[in-house]
Amino acid sequence: MAATAPPIPAPTMISTVSDDSSPIAPLIAHVILNLDIGGMENGIVNLINTMPAERYRHVVICLKGYSDFRRRIHRDDVAIHALDRREGKSLDAHIRLWRLLRTLKPAIVHTRNLPTIDMVVPAALAGVPCRIHGEHGRDVLEVAGGNLKYNLMRRLLSPLVDGYIAVSRDLEGWLKEDVGVPARKVAQIYNGVDTARFRPARPRREPLPQPGFADGKEIVIGTVGRMETVKDQTTLALAFAELLKIARPKRPPRLVMIGEGGLRARAATLLGEAGAADLAWLPGARDDIPRILRGLDVFVLPSIAEGISNTILEAMASGLPVVATAVGGNPELVVDRRTGRLVPPSAPRPMAEALNEYLIDPGLIRVQGDAGRARIERRFSLEAMVEGYLAVYDRVLAAKRPRLVARAGR
Repeated sequence: MAATAPPIPAPTMISTVSDDSSPIAPLIAHVILNLDIGGMENGIVNLINTMPAERYRHVVICLKGYSDFRRRIHRDDVAIHALDRREGKSLDAHIRLWRLLRTLKPAIVHTRNLPTIDMVVPAALAGVPCRIHGEHGRDVLEVAGGNLKYNLMRRLLSPLVDGYIAVSRDLEGWLKEDVGVPARKVAQIYNGVDTARFRPARPRREPLPQPGFADGKEIVIGTVGRMETVKDQTTLALAFAELLKIARPKRPPRLVMIGEGGLRARAATLLGEAGAADLAWLPGARDDIPRILRGLDVFVLPSIAEGISNTILEAMASGLPVVATAVGGNPELVVDRRTGRLVPPSAPRPMAEALNEYLIDPGLIRVQGDAGRARIERRFSLEAMVEGYLAVYDRVLAAKRPRLVARAGR
């Protein structure tokens, strides 16, 4: 997808002023792999939509492409570019990015995760003064963060990066201790969640947009996310099958699995083999997630690796207890037996036993769900997230300000 939408914002540096001598906000170029449904992408959208327009302007540069997900950006001054990077080893995307950055002249380039870390090189060659890299979570290629090749690449590129943002304490410690990034360069900022959009269903859960699937008397268990290996929804399918064996409720529970990807067909097959096809709803990707969450009783995140999960935050904000694997930043969000349960990854039986607790004592759903909502309101607001990012952006710009002023004066 080579088109851009909307038009490119005017080039700027931090010291640039408009024709009427009013200051122009510095431009941040967010460099990502794709702008599509995903937790990291949702965080970028929230950041752009919530950050005061007079502080910073934004452009999103996708190494591959973007989908209709871009429509979630509400500001009409944000351009989105696709570099249409080819698969395999190629310098085409590096060259295209260099050319684009030479045109845009952003004050900051903000890359994210492993697929974009090497893009700090064309950013530096293009003369972008400030370069920030964010780590939002590791994928299946480096679940434990011990991949020597990738960590060596990160270490070699570290001198070109002015600041790092880690979305969890787990990732913060990994950057400092395993990758070898100087502590002074690393800031830890939790994702925030829109507590007005994601809110509890009261006095009872809302009907799901699937007539006849659940009438309000069953416990509805659900998950939301890309159905790929790192998210491991097959473990949830196996756990649900196990739950049906060990539980003896008057009405069997229901399972909702929202998302598209390579594991969707496998999860459906496993549920069919367990005789649970009629008890499960797998509609693929949907754009009404707040409504879906208000139709659940319990949320599950079965991932084998995570940074800070936006779906956990959204589920907690929606007043749901969360059963999550004890990986990555999940234990920083879910307080075991207070806002949900933490279970081992890739272990269907312990997950099933945790879910069975809510069937045995449905009162836990409201108690733990309310505790999760209160925790979100105290610690994981959008406002706190934006303030954290503003502090990092302001700091790296302030450090480069003399150079920027001198450059603008030439």
